[in-house]
Amino acid sequence: MMLTRRACLSVTGLAGTAALVGPDRPYAAASPRHGGTLTIAFRDDIATLDPAIGYDFQNWALIRALFCGLMDYEPGTTTLRPGLAETVSLSPDARVYRFTLRRGLRFHHGREVTAADVVYSLRRTIHPATQSPGQSFYAAIEGFGPFVAGETQELPGLSAPDPHTVVIRLSRPYAPFLHALALNFASVVPRDMVERYGADFGRHPVGCGAFRFDTWRIGQSVVLRRYEAYYEPGLPYLDRIIAEIGQEPLTAMLRLERGEIDVVGDGIPPARLNAIRRDPRFQGLIGIRPRLATTYLAMNVTRPPFDTLRVRQAVAHAIDKSRIVRLINGRGAPTDQIFPRGLPGYDPSFSGPAYDPARARSLLREAGWKDGFQTDLMTAATDPNPRIAQALQQDLEAIGIRASLRVLARPAMIEAACSGTGAPLIWSGDTGWSADFPDPSDFYGPILSVAAFAPGGWNWARYRNAGIDALAAEADAMAAPLQAAARLKRWQAIQAAILADQPWVPLYNPLFFVPHTARIQGAEALFTDPVVTPVNFMHVYVVEG
Repeated sequence: MMLTRRACLSVTGLAGTAALVGPDRPYAAASPRHGGTLTIAFRDDIATLDPAIGYDFQNWALIRALFCGLMDYEPGTTTLRPGLAETVSLSPDARVYRFTLRRGLRFHHGREVTAADVVYSLRRTIHPATQSPGQSFYAAIEGFGPFVAGETQELPGLSAPDPHTVVIRLSRPYAPFLHALALNFASVVPRDMVERYGADFGRHPVGCGAFRFDTWRIGQSVVLRRYEAYYEPGLPYLDRIIAEIGQEPLTAMLRLERGEIDVVGDGIPPARLNAIRRDPRFQGLIGIRPRLATTYLAMNVTRPPFDTLRVRQAVAHAIDKSRIVRLINGRGAPTDQIFPRGLPGYDPSFSGPAYDPARARSLLREAGWKDGFQTDLMTAATDPNPRIAQALQQDLEAIGIRASLRVLARPAMIEAACSGTGAPLIWSGDTGWSADFPDPSDFYGPILSVAAFAPGGWNWARYRNAGIDALAAEADAMAAPLQAAARLKRWQAIQAAILADQPWVPLYNPLFFVPHTARIQGAEALFTDPVVTPVNFMHVYVVEG
């Protein structure tokens, strides 16, 4: 399967491969086999299984099991590959994508998948009436602006010249576009079933993924069954997935130990992490999944004294990141970068300000604050955010910055931070940025760009740099596959320029520890989705015992 531009070029040219997962110990070898049921427990309820709408931690994995899109990822990597598309070609000006669909694809209710279904599905996600949180990912499609504004019902960038060909025209070259097509939001849905169920389609999902919908007991469980006509030969291995809902992680962990469930979908509870990792019963039964996410301390660069670079640099030198990671029992890796490990564009040679309180105090004196100052530090109330905020408070106190804590409920904290009315210092905690798709542009546009400065945007540092915005636009216009390596170098330079302004202190990249029973095999593939999916069911199988 190739991406073609005149001559054929591998689709992997669009993103580097990065292994993202490992077990505590090597998994036992076993031959893949078909059959069996996997039971996974999640804490939170599932709002919807509509791929155009679902955007929660737990429903993302189930939606990915039910639906497919034009593009996908090689398991365990950030490398793109065609999904429902058999071939993908890109025009010389990097604005026109042509997809040839695989033959014989069928939805779960038996109807053939056609190019018209692909066009309908993308149009549905973009249409304002759908209220899709993924709408903006497709803003580069020609005609997006007038269509979203309601000025026209036409979306000329999407067309299906024949039943097996999809053509997407962009208004500008946009390098991450194929990543956007690998998101759940671009999943293909059957128009006839969407129109049959209307707003209830998310309760009666019909796709063409590896599993088909079986039953849903609201607030209790969702059951999926193997789809025998799935397009990848031999997959999936499982006969059935049972997702149990409303299970607190501590309770789920006890049920796992009793063999009542197979996977704790929310991971090991922090309070039990060290004990479970030492427990001989779990050796080789813990999937360690580095999340493509970065936690950070944002400094509002529009509010004195954080409008002074030396003050921000002083804060960066004041934070002991290693101590913070110890506070969370090693559930993260300290970082100096905006881009997380595993993301194309991460720069292993980059290092930021070292922990150096003496240097921090010197910088404050140079900035005219020899006696320090008083400020506020805001974070969310969910554990361990307040504990980490207290550690940050102590580090800042050591250099003369006296920070009063404002601990708010998570929704209130996010609202205040996004409106620009939050505290001068904001500890992101578990609301730190996670990748929507594995590309560096997703760690700039939504959280550090000029556009994200607007009320409601996630630019909590209130950072604006028009010059960097222009460089980012140039990088994203480097859409030809042969430009991929140069584009990532450009993004590394952009990251270095942002961090020279120090609007953030990046703290750590989170690690996700997911325990499972010994009957689960192929588990090295279980926790490998490169974006937000907690689990990937495709290559997992079960054995007895």
